Amino acid sequence: MLLYPANAIESLEFNKVADLLLLKCRTDAARERVQNIRFHMRLEYIQKELLQVYEFKNILGTGDHFPNDFTRNISKELRLLQIAGGVLSGEQLLFCHQLALNMKDILNWFKKNNDLFPALAALSEKIVYEKQISELISSVIDETGQIKDTASKELMSIRSELGKARHLARRTFEGVLRKLSKAGYLADIGESFYNGRRTAAVLAEYKRIVKGILHGESDTQKTVFIEPEETIDINNEIFSLERAEQKEIHRILVQATKDLSVYGPQLEGYYHIAGIYDYIRAKAQLAADMNASMPRLSPHAIIQLEKAYHPLLLLRNKQSGKVTVPLNLTLDRNNRILIISGPNAGGKTVSMKTVGLLQLMVQAGLLIPAGENSEMGVFRQLMVQIGDTQSIEHELSTYSAHLQDMKYFMDFANGKTLFFIDELGSGSDPNLGGAFAEAIVEDLASKHAFGIITTHYLNLKVMAGKVKGIFNGAMTFDEEKLEPLYQLAIGKPGSSYTFAIAQRSGLSKAVIDRARALTQREHFKLDKMLLQTEQQSVRLGDKEKELDRLLKINEKLKHDYEVLSDKEKLKQARDMQILQNKIKKEEIDYLRDMERKFKQIVQDWKKADNKQDVITTAENLLFKRKHIAGNAAAAKKADKNYELVNVQPQPGYYVRNKTNHQVGIVAELRDKKAIVKIGKLPFTVNIDEWVVVRKKDVG
Repeated sequence: MLLYPANAIESLEFNKVADLLLLKCRTDAARERVQNIRFHMRLEYIQKELLQVYEFKNILGTGDHFPNDFTRNISKELRLLQIAGGVLSGEQLLFCHQLALNMKDILNWFKKNNDLFPALAALSEKIVYEKQISELISSVIDETGQIKDTASKELMSIRSELGKARHLARRTFEGVLRKLSKAGYLADIGESFYNGRRTAAVLAEYKRIVKGILHGESDTQKTVFIEPEETIDINNEIFSLERAEQKEIHRILVQATKDLSVYGPQLEGYYHIAGIYDYIRAKAQLAADMNASMPRLSPHAIIQLEKAYHPLLLLRNKQSGKVTVPLNLTLDRNNRILIISGPNAGGKTVSMKTVGLLQLMVQAGLLIPAGENSEMGVFRQLMVQIGDTQSIEHELSTYSAHLQDMKYFMDFANGKTLFFIDELGSGSDPNLGGAFAEAIVEDLASKHAFGIITTHYLNLKVMAGKVKGIFNGAMTFDEEKLEPLYQLAIGKPGSSYTFAIAQRSGLSKAVIDRARALTQREHFKLDKMLLQTEQQSVRLGDKEKELDRLLKINEKLKHDYEVLSDKEKLKQARDMQILQNKIKKEEIDYLRDMERKFKQIVQDWKKADNKQDVITTAENLLFKRKHIAGNAAAAKKADKNYELVNVQPQPGYYVRNKTNHQVGIVAELRDKKAIVKIGKLPFTVNIDEWVVVRKKDVG
């Protein structure tokens, strides 16, 4: 995606989202991906990345543990494997061992979960766990990274001799200490180590009596440190064996590194995949924090947001316990340019930034805090003009810089461009600035570009009825409380509330009246009309909220009833509702006939001695025939409109019941269960009882 200007990402605050994502990363590889994040323009790439994050978010939601636990940076170790003569330490070999075992855990996890997460599994489908890597390393080091005695016969022999020598040295030295202590030659500390040698701490006045090598003395010169002559030869042998041990260890490590280098490409692949899974995990955790979801994707230029939120505002308000007002808007080929008007500090810029930021997030492979019915297209260019663009270096005023940005917009905008302009035309004479702004909007509209513009200019507000593709939106305002409501109302322009805000702010009536008198009559009349219209809209919105509240109460009562109802009764009620919706006019006569027969059955029941015969007659009449006829009709209708597809069920696919032939849409998969929507009603079903179908082409 081409971004203009260079600070477009900062203007839309995507950099702050990236900072939050960085905090979720556990590996350097994932952090590097965040720092070099790309905005894709190919739909399949975006789809793939969003599905990966969506699946990982579902894993987090179930509480299952995905075993991407290797987080260490071993790029240095992998480079050493490529260098002839390179040597890995025991600890570095251990890191490679841990990486290989972690990849084994990941591959086993996918096998255990039976392809429930295909987008994630596809990342490692070509990865093969090489058990020789673990066997090679574990034959050399233990679980702490220390070289095993069994790493070679020579090392085992050396360590055996070394153990014997150390034991002899310890026993001999302790015997010397007992003798010196008995003679009264030892200082209080008894012994010490000098240059790796074990020495006796002898009082200075006895240093000529005790035979051995003098290694040093204390700061007070009252104590000297002597290596007894009885242990000198033994210690020399120990040092010789230790050097032999280190030489053999080095040889073993050289050979192990050489052997492991054969598997360098596999380890590179493991490390690469571990970084990718950590990156996806970080995106999924961020999505979970903001309750983000995956929108529908379109190859066309379109933005349809339902219940969308600005991610940063949502997280900040969530932390402080405040309510965030959702945003609903659509930009499509019929309504491409939205003009947002309304009072200052009413949320115009935030609404605009929300759209731009969510678009960047989608094309970066991030889930967005918006309803699942939202739909996002793919744009090739994103242009932003928000805030003060004054350039000191080029001696440009704010307005001049603004016009230069507009020139770029008009020169390069097309049908795959998404632009955002805050306060178009500001910084100049209102009349002239408004005229230029109108001309700029007309030009962008003629290029079929998509975008959002915030403004106070009345002439821009009335363009919706003049220029195709332009429509209005207004930020609502509570005039009585003098508070913005932060709600975007689509379809009408908004008042700036200039006089209302001035009056509530305490300006004198004389000043306000004089300002009204100086204002052009047509301008004031239109602004007053906008104000009245907006207040009516606010009152209507309050009524809608009350209605919504009552509907929610009704839904709760309905839910409480369903919880108390027997499952079988609930199923029967739903089945009856579905059947009632399918009843045709000609079936009324049939039902009346059934009513007559049922009354006859009641009379027969009262008279009959054998009640079971009456029950059998009633069952045959009321249930079996109707059930068979209903299933046959449903099967005939399903065969007419749908055809079988030999694929596995996925969310969004049409499915058909094997028994009653009802058709629904898969809303969610849960292991062997699924949520299937039949009409508007969701049902929890066994997915094995359903097959995938698709609508037949008509004509």
